[in-house]
This record gives sequence, structure tokens and C-alpha cells, in this order.
Amino acid sequence: PSGASARLVVPARSVSPMSVSASSPLPEADHHCDVLVVGGGINGVGIARDLAGRGWRVLLCEQDDLGSHTSSASTKLIHGGLRYLEHGAFGLVRKALMERERLLRSAPHIMRPLSFVLPHDPRTRPAWMIRLGLWFYDHLAPRDFLSGSAAVDLSQSPLGQPLHRQWRQGFVYTDGWVDDARLVLLCALDAVEQGAHVLPRTRCEALHAYGGGWRATLVRRDALTDQATRTLTVQARAVVNAAGPWAEQLLRRDMGVPAVAPGGRQGATQAAHLRLVKGSHIVVPRLFEHDHAYLLQGEDRRVVFAIPYERDFTLIGTTDVDHPGDPGDVRVSEDEVRYLCAAVGRYLRRPITPEDVVWRFAGVRPLLDDAQGAAAAVTRDYRLETQTLPAPWLTVWGGKLTTFRVLAEQAADRVGTLLGDPRSRWTTEAFLPGGLLQSGSDTALIPASPVAQMTAFQARLRQQHPWMDLGLARRWSRAYGSRVAMMLDGVHSRADLGAEVAPDLYEAELFYLRRHEWALTADDVLWRRTKLGLRYSPAQRQAVADWLAAQG
Repeated sequence: PSGASARLVVPARSVSPMSVSASSPLPEADHHCDVLVVGGGINGVGIARDLAGRGWRVLLCEQDDLGSHTSSASTKLIHGGLRYLEHGAFGLVRKALMERERLLRSAPHIMRPLSFVLPHDPRTRPAWMIRLGLWFYDHLAPRDFLSGSAAVDLSQSPLGQPLHRQWRQGFVYTDGWVDDARLVLLCALDAVEQGAHVLPRTRCEALHAYGGGWRATLVRRDALTDQATRTLTVQARAVVNAAGPWAEQLLRRDMGVPAVAPGGRQGATQAAHLRLVKGSHIVVPRLFEHDHAYLLQGEDRRVVFAIPYERDFTLIGTTDVDHPGDPGDVRVSEDEVRYLCAAVGRYLRRPITPEDVVWRFAGVRPLLDDAQGAAAAVTRDYRLETQTLPAPWLTVWGGKLTTFRVLAEQAADRVGTLLGDPRSRWTTEAFLPGGLLQSGSDTALIPASPVAQMTAFQARLRQQHPWMDLGLARRWSRAYGSRVAMMLDGVHSRADLGAEVAPDLYEAELFYLRRHEWALTADDVLWRRTKLGLRYSPAQRQAVADWLAAQG
């Protein structure tokens, strides 16, 4: 098969194999590496990127498309988590707040600042409590370009016009928005550019300790038929278990690491467990004209976000429902849709019903189980667990989108210790692919504000390609950043883009997505690499599927 993923398998003979010893030697592995990362969500690709940048030989496998589960089903926020302050999670909030501006600078094409309106409901929380929480939110970490919080008179402000008249007072604060699926993709691209091998649609079918390391059996599956197409054996010195909702299953069943009960042996600690919590979202036609989002407090004291989305829509979420079933089989229930509609209807004048929903999606969050009762109260912090028996391994428990970089940095530190060779950190000031928007090499001239960077970049893009309309320039610059130059290499007019397979989706972009971004199916293109599926009819979506299928 063609595409970036096909180029990443390196024959074993091109790598010096590690020495192994066992009483019953297995056949020579197809591939040798220092670290095998299992899981292609945000934590897995972040760790693979960091490790590869430190010079380790890294191979990552993901059973489906990159980021196709939890990591593309988030509320798409880069935020400290204002509501977590109420649960006393000051350490987690501070850690996330310190990452906000760092992430916004690293990829201003897929991230941007986003201000939130919080209407005050005195029946749920007193105003002094909200003011105190916002003061902490403003001061727990330094800010360079994100604005602080403020009170707002909703009866006089345009921000209050979409609301029922009873909501007269409120607060405004600023966090960030991110295209979560593209964040995963960019980390995977950066991992490859740092020397890692990334294998989507490749399931880890078997994993056992062998020769002081791990022997894994990976099975590649066809994107369209789901038929096995290749089996690959990998010998790794260490394994990183970043399988998200499947992490506990991988560790206990596949890796054979038992849960250790307290007192089971000297020095044993409470075994980590995951609590799988479903978060559902709906998308409806745009509910308000301004560019702020709303944080709405329900009568049950939960919060629901209403966020401007893809220019013409509003994203509403999320729920917190325990999910005891298969993490790969998750759907938005009708009860959840009604709940989200009612939560928004309590505040916004324009009523919405389930019939208004144009898209719905859900993901299973693998939360670190801290024995809290309500799913909404379970910690969003993470834990990294490492051991050297039966061979070196690291497992990621929990986590959230905003803290992926610092989680990956700490995980890479721990893996270096496991391998006996700690290596220097490097991602703190690094850009993600496409994120360096300044022309030339003088990064000292880059404006402090990511918004200013994007405005200047879009202007240059249209100057370089005067045939490009504003809508296309906005979409491509937001999706690809400076990497749009790769897609437009040799393109001098719209005719050079090839056939228009669906409105504003040309063959040049589809070829780019297949060759460089592992996109093989219509879902990959329309719902993860882009969000064009929101705007297309079923027939137009099928045209994209047919074009991709015809490529083989």
C-alpha cells in the first residue's frame, strides 16, 4: 500500500539488532527498536515524538487511525480546567495553565485563544466563589498574551444578547481552542521527522518479555476491508503503554503484569485502575454571532460548554457517564442529546432540539480512578507507572489534552532512566510541524500573539497565490500552517489543484493527505484531518470515499 505509513517499516537488517538470550530462541525479529509505543492517541504520539527527538529508536503502533478514539472526541480546549478548582485540584490546574501559552505558541495554526462567558447563577455558586476561583485562575501561572478575567454586565453587553433576560451578570475569562485530531497528527508527523516509525492501523496482537526486552507481534490491517495484510515482529528494549482506554487491559492481559494488592509484597502500593467515562458532544447550526464561548452551569452543578465551531456551527458538550463496555463501541445516547439541549436552552433564547443536531460524537476518557463517586468529580490528572520486571515498561494512566506535552516529557525522562541513559529535554520551546509561520529564519521577529502570526501568514499566503479565495486560504492555513507550501508545490492556479472531488476539496489536497498524513478513508479526511463532513451531503461524502477507494 502507498502512503506515509508504508514507508516507515525499516527492514531488520538496516538496524543493528540487539543481543538476546533465551533458552528457546525465537526467530529473528523483523524490526529492532529501543522503545515500542502502543497507542496513537495524543499521549502516545507525544511520547514517541519526545523520545525520538532525544535520539531513541522508536516505533509506534496504533490499532486504528491516529487519534480516532478519545483524542479526537474532546471538547477541543486548551485550558487549565476552571471547574477543577472546586475539587481542590490546584496542582493539576497550575500544570495545565503553565502549558496553555506554550502550546498556543507551538502551533498557532491549529490553536487559538478563546474567551468564555460565564453567566452567574446565584443558586449554584455565590459570586464571591467565582471571583475567587477566577483570581486563582489568573495568578496560578504567568500569562504573556492571554487576557485575565473580568466581570461583565450581560444586560448591557452584546455577550448577553443571546441569553434569556434573567442572566444579567457574568464573568469573562480566556483559555484556548485546539483542533484535537490535527494536534495528534502533527505530533505523529514530528515524531517521524525526528526519526520514529509510526504505523497506524497496526494492532499489537501479542506482547511478552523476551531476552531482557519485549517481543511484540504487530498485525497491519487494510483500512477499507479490515483484513490483515502483514504481520511484523518487533524486538524492543522497553514498552510504553499509551493505549488510553485499553491501557489496563494491555498491561494486565497482554503484558502479564498483575495488579498488586496493598500488602501483597514489601513496598507495594495501591494498584492503578482506570475509570472509563463517556463524554458526548453535539454540533448544531450557529447559535450566536459573537466569537466568545459560553460556560453554562447546570442545575446539577455540572458545566456545559457552547463553543463557536467551524464558523457556521456551535459545539455543545460534554456529558460524564460511566462506560462499562467496549471502549471502541461508544455512541451518543438520546438521553445525552436531550440533556445537552436542555442545558443550553436554560440559558440561550434560541431553543434547540435533538432535530437541530447535525453531528454528534463521543469518546471514552481513561480517567485515573480515585474512588470518587460522581464521574464528573474523577481526577483529570495522570500517573506514570514504570517497572523493570518482567522487562522495562511504562504505563500512562489518565491525563488530559492540555498536559500532553509535559506528560510526554516526564515519560521520556522515565524511559531514559529505565534504559540507563537519561537524555536532555527539548520540546519546551519547539514548534509543531507547520507552526513556524514566520518567513525566513529569524524567529526573533515572530509576533508575541499567535493571532497576529496567523493574520500575517494568511495575508502572505494570498499574496503568493492570488487565485486563492479567502475561504480556502483560511481553511488551508488553519489546517496546515506553513506546511501548505508542500501541498501547493508547483500549483500556480486553481486548475493545477486537479479535479474538485467535493466542494473546495481538490485532488491536490487528497493526494497530500494520503502521502503525508496517513489518510486512507473518507472518515479520516472528512471528520479528522478536516471537518468538511459537516458541510457535505451524503452524496458528496460518498464521492470522497469513492475517490480514495479508487487509489488502492
